Amino acid sequence: MVRKSEKVTESSGNIFADLRLKNADERQTKVRLAVALNAIMESRKLSQAEAGKQLGISQPKVSALRNYNLEGFSVERLMTFVTAMDFDVDIVIRTKSDRKKPARVTVTAA
Repeated sequence: MVRKSEKVTESSGNIFADLRLKNADERQTKVRLAVALNAIMESRKLSQAEAGKQLGISQPKVSALRNYNLEGFSVERLMTFVTAMDFDVDIVIRTKSDRKKPARVTVTAA
């Protein structure tokens, strides 16, 4: 079977920007923070109720976080959750590396 050649576009590194969604950097930041939080909860084998007590939120809100339903969470609130789990959050501001591309926000979990 012969296939037409498909055009492949390289990712920008931000799926939300690639999909042209509003607030792409904020969305990606939220997801990366949620990934880190979910990894912490899994590594500690916390139930949603236990995680809720530690984070100061209800079990349904933990469920939303676990399922990456992040509309009700700000970046600031998610960072507060990370610190509530006894992890530091470091914010580094520096000159962007590529003058041709727009400045960006990146979250990296250690």
